[in-house]
Amino acid sequence: MPVATPALHRTDITGLVLAGGRGSRMGGIDKGLQPHHGRLLAQWALDRLAPQVGAVALNANRHLDTYAAWGAPVWPDALADFPGPLAGFLAGLQQASTPYLVTVPCDTPGFPADLVDRLSAGLQAAGAAVAIAATIEAGQPQLHPVFCLLATHLRDDLAAYLRGGDRQIARWCRQQGAAVVHFDDSAAFANANTLAELQQLPPPR
Repeated sequence: MPVATPALHRTDITGLVLAGGRGSRMGGIDKGLQPHHGRLLAQWALDRLAPQVGAVALNANRHLDTYAAWGAPVWPDALADFPGPLAGFLAGLQQASTPYLVTVPCDTPGFPADLVDRLSAGLQAAGAAVAIAATIEAGQPQLHPVFCLLATHLRDDLAAYLRGGDRQIARWCRQQGAAVVHFDDSAAFANANTLAELQQLPPPR
């Protein structure tokens, strides 16, 4: 009879809300600080993530005092000039004191309340060091690699990848043999890249 792989404990996982982007498609504003149904986008994400992990932090590169006032550590990108979400990943991997890090973007406030448990189960079942979320869109798999659970020992590998000039999250995750965890509720991964999309984004359920 096979021995079940033990689940990751939440205290072994640090959750990181990624709010360090340029906000280019929103005119360069700080996306995480945009109001959304009575709160700020990054606050929704932080509060939704906190019960799923042992500790939380924010990745931000502007308005650090505003983010810090929410009571969680704020970790700027490990690389300069807004090189993309992987720089936030690297900041988290370098700063987290837990064996695992999970990342979520600040612009998807309704992501699943069981996101981390399901990513953890997928990672453990596959014997992988990385797990990413996916949904089915128009009959085709749609990866959401910014929703990523990863072992913090990958920090040096990711740093080398970024030094090589690549910024593709999915490509790096594939190189790590990432487990892909499928979620049925694609609406839970709805995000806002523009102000118009933000206005249409429903409140988290």
